[in-house]
Amino acid sequence: MQKIKSLMARQGLKSPQESMADLSPIENLRIPSKEELRELRKRPIDPQAEQEIIDGIEEVYFSNDSYDMMQHELEKLPPELNLQELEEYRDKLKSQQAAVSKKVADLILEKQPSYVKELERVTALQTSLQLAAVICTNARRQLSVSKEGFTEASLGLLANQRRRQLLTGLLKSLRTIKTLQRTDVRLSEMLEEEDYPGAIQLCLECQKAASTFKHYSCIRYRRRRLMSSLLSCAIDADFNLWHFQVASRLLLKTAMDQLHMHFTQAIHNTVFQVVLGYVELCAGNADTKFQKMQYKDLCTHITLDSYIPCLTDLCKALWEVMLSYHSTMQWHEKPTPDQVTVSDESMVDRSYVKKKLEHGLTRIWQDVQLKVKAYILGTDMSNFKYDDFIVVLDVISRLMQVGEEFCSSKSEVLQESIKRQSVNYFRNYHRARLEELRMFLENETWELCPVKSNFNISQLHEFKFMGQCRSPSISPSRQAVSSNSLAREELSLFEQYVQEGNPFEMHIENKDEETEDVLASNGYESDELEKSAYQDYDSDSDVPDELKQDYVDEQTGDAPVKSLSRDTMKGKRKSDYNLNKINAPILTNTTLNVIRLVGKYMQMMSILKPIAFDVIHCVSQLFDYYLYAVYTFFGRNDMYESSGLGLISSRLRTTLNRIQENLIDLEAVGENAGVHNATEDRKEKVPSPHLSQLVVLSNTDTLYGLAQRVVATESLVFLAEQFESLQSQLDTMMPAAKKPFLQQFYSQTVSTASELRKPIYWIVAAKAIDYEQMLLMMSGVKWDIREIMSQHNVYVDVLLKEFEQFYKRLGDVSRHVRIPLPVSNVLWEHCIRLANRTLVEGYANVKKCSNEGRALMQLDFQQFLMKLEKLTDLRPIPDKEFVETYIKAYYLTENDMEQFIKNHREYSMKQLANFGQRCVWVSHINKKARQKLLAAIDDIDRPKR
Repeated sequence: MQKIKSLMARQGLKSPQESMADLSPIENLRIPSKEELRELRKRPIDPQAEQEIIDGIEEVYFSNDSYDMMQHELEKLPPELNLQELEEYRDKLKSQQAAVSKKVADLILEKQPSYVKELERVTALQTSLQLAAVICTNARRQLSVSKEGFTEASLGLLANQRRRQLLTGLLKSLRTIKTLQRTDVRLSEMLEEEDYPGAIQLCLECQKAASTFKHYSCIRYRRRRLMSSLLSCAIDADFNLWHFQVASRLLLKTAMDQLHMHFTQAIHNTVFQVVLGYVELCAGNADTKFQKMQYKDLCTHITLDSYIPCLTDLCKALWEVMLSYHSTMQWHEKPTPDQVTVSDESMVDRSYVKKKLEHGLTRIWQDVQLKVKAYILGTDMSNFKYDDFIVVLDVISRLMQVGEEFCSSKSEVLQESIKRQSVNYFRNYHRARLEELRMFLENETWELCPVKSNFNISQLHEFKFMGQCRSPSISPSRQAVSSNSLAREELSLFEQYVQEGNPFEMHIENKDEETEDVLASNGYESDELEKSAYQDYDSDSDVPDELKQDYVDEQTGDAPVKSLSRDTMKGKRKSDYNLNKINAPILTNTTLNVIRLVGKYMQMMSILKPIAFDVIHCVSQLFDYYLYAVYTFFGRNDMYESSGLGLISSRLRTTLNRIQENLIDLEAVGENAGVHNATEDRKEKVPSPHLSQLVVLSNTDTLYGLAQRVVATESLVFLAEQFESLQSQLDTMMPAAKKPFLQQFYSQTVSTASELRKPIYWIVAAKAIDYEQMLLMMSGVKWDIREIMSQHNVYVDVLLKEFEQFYKRLGDVSRHVRIPLPVSNVLWEHCIRLANRTLVEGYANVKKCSNEGRALMQLDFQQFLMKLEKLTDLRPIPDKEFVETYIKAYYLTENDMEQFIKNHREYSMKQLANFGQRCVWVSHINKKARQKLLAAIDDIDRPKR
């Protein structure tokens, strides 16, 4: 575009029409007319081709140097001229000129609206200038008239009048000053006459007058003399009751105002000196002039190491100021010895003082809150250690308790400031904890963490606060140990520390050194009785009803091992593979870490209720991530749907999808975990964890990692049980408007933990027994026999041997990890269901079958059930009716068979279709009926196609 402008300026072109006028007559004959050119311009031209023509123009045409273009073109002509070449070159120049002209015309049309708009502004400016010229002309005319109308004498009169007014005011001020100078003489006279009320009244009036003329240096000196005289009047006054009452009333308002001013100044000076001391101490020999800084700016220079000590000292100093004010109120509320003779006026004065002091409570506390707020917000606490941040919350919580007792304040300023810091801190803290949890899960080998059988979360330090009897605002990490602690708690802080001590000294005491005792010795709690009992373990003994539960009731937490008798120990049967452990909770180090985090989160909630919902939301994310990890590691399989067992409920599937959508960062796959660039939406998400390579799930001898699967799944169930036990506590902390979230979390997430047993243990059950071998052996059995058999088929024995081997491997695994009754039940249920469905599949694949063959099927199945019942206590046998119904269906009548096909959708279409085809061999079903059955099966299958 710049080239076009320079070319136009160089050539002196104003428009395409003007350039056409400069051509010779011969050239005009060969150039289109204006109308043709206008038509040509209206035609659509390829912009790219037009730009290529412009780009082909020589650079010399765009030069600002003055030169003769005609001479330039003539010099370029060859010695021998060729008419055809000249015409072609001329046409090229014309096309370039036409392209430039069209581009210029387009630019003019493009800038036309701007030109019109600017022209309108110029026209408006011209009109404004004309109006301004008229106004200036009129103003100058008026000034000329004024100059001629006023004389010098008139202006002189005005000046003299102004000077007179100034002198009158000065005379009045001098008289007042003269009166003030004579005050000393009158005061002396009144003191000699013992007229102390009058002297005080005179001093107060003079003080008021002096304040008006304080801009005079002599008056500033006189004000100091008057204040000294006022104090002398108060001191020299004897305790004559009437004189004292009148003098007190005169001094009352001034004294109360001065009192509040001094307390306010004391608060400012105290906090400034405390913070300044720490800042200068940490700054060392820095040249920064901290003393000239504002208090708010000074707070930003506090280092992280000195933050808590400075906050503690700050609160201590503010406590002393508030205690002094509180003591002042208490002194004024005490009855005087002469209260019986005090007049009504004195009672009014006492009421006035009390009212003023009570009103000052809110002002004093507001000043305290603002100073502490500036200190709190002056430092970024997001990188604090958890224990340090809890101490900060502890101190502020105690300070808010002081405010509540001081003036019944809810401390909104403190609450808002500490809430801002808490939300900021907790988001960073929770993000780091989620990353830490992912690291734990990815390095977890899913080995059993040995804890005592009576382990309870209340034994952990993080949950100690739940058992302490204290005020909600008192530190959860401390507890009074003196014998009179309960009596002291009934007193207010001002009553407890009125003589000595400070309520903030407790926050600098050493932490409790008590250690936890939750781990079992060598992983077990055993004695000689337990060992001998297990040595006498009898696999054929009956199972007591009370031992068919997953966990023995341990609510008391102190049930001794010896309370289990030898008979009871012997009564434990194969379905509960305990062998050498007494129902100790199954959990991992990661589980314990999550429980500790929950305790820390709840500890923070108990101190600071406003962030309760944010914290509980994060608590739910800890459980969500743990559940998702266990499912991802051990339960994810694409064969669930094809099994037809309904392993994953719709509720569990919805929960897993929600967790994956809201919490799992799927885009982080392949990125460096923890370092990837996250968008705002991804900041709240965590990458999906990966199973440790040390965990092997493909070994047949270990039942495909059954021990690790049990530890992972049952630790999740244990974690869910702990969450259930904390529900009431969390409900009390949750705001009323947010309680539906908590209820939904428990009903849709926590309660689904045990449902993961089905998909996780199904993988073991599907691989532990060779169902394909059994199906292959069944296909080799001859079912169209003509006599009743008394001996079952070999495939039944092979299948039972598989189950016996499975039982043996369960026993081997249980020597390392206790297999609870619900786990063994799920495993046996899966194996039996898969075996029964394999039997049905094998029966459905039979090509020819006689009535004697169907009797043999029943014999085989009954033999299988009889032997199976000796291996497991699971009752009833799963899917028993599933097999029996399919076998007995061959005996149904024609109508019943058709109804059977329509009602029993639990069978696959293949099994139903094979069933219909096998009916060819059923003697009591004619050909027409068989075709009708096959048509019914086809109608059922058609909507699915």
